[in-house]
Amino acid sequence: MKPFLLLATREDDAVADAEAAAVARYGGLGPGELVRVRLERDPMPELDLAGVSGIVVGGSPFCTSDPEEAKSAAQRRVERELALLLDRVVAGDVPFLGACYGIGTLGVHQGGVVDRAFGEPIGTVPVSLTDAGRADPVFGDLPATFDAFVGHKEALRVPPPHAVVLATSPSCPVQAFRVGRNLYATQFHPELDAEGIVQRVTAYRDEGYFRPEEFDDVVARVRGARAEAAQRVLRRFVDRYRR
Repeated sequence: MKPFLLLATREDDAVADAEAAAVARYGGLGPGELVRVRLERDPMPELDLAGVSGIVVGGSPFCTSDPEEAKSAAQRRVERELALLLDRVVAGDVPFLGACYGIGTLGVHQGGVVDRAFGEPIGTVPVSLTDAGRADPVFGDLPATFDAFVGHKEALRVPPPHAVVLATSPSCPVQAFRVGRNLYATQFHPELDAEGIVQRVTAYRDEGYFRPEEFDDVVARVRGARAEAAQRVLRRFVDRYRR
């Protein structure tokens, strides 16, 4: 089979490794079936899109809506490289799944608006499928409403004009959308389980997702949470596009 490609931007090695392992685990990918590129440290390589089954963009400490002058040189490079890649991916309707940072990346590229209006605190939220989501080949077999892990400072406020909104939540109007037939993006994290989100809460405790004095309460809240239905998005994506 042709591998899936994970484009990652997490500087913390332990968190980056755990993210890749989780994408492989919940996607049902074995050894050699997931190739990772860490864009926060390495330039985008030359990619043969015909040589991959699909592309996954994981979450990130980067925020698309940060003022340009506040972005690091690495973040500006990553954004340029992802935009150039998306030119090709969208034109070819190449299978793509962007999670959290990925929804902002694809959303902005396609004319949507990302800002801080609909950020969500770290934890689980009830995600509800739209009529289009219930009819979608990747999302369609999920429950009509399911819990998913979130934790984001920014979100898509206005979806791209041609995007199909697949899911929403009470505090964030766009939890998932599709562009074309094969490009997907989720605000929630389909790769996360309780152990994974506790690791990220610990690693990013001083990054502004919550007040430092709230750390113990946040960990206690997420440690017992479950989001199995959300994880099925990864497996459904892989099963649909592996080749």
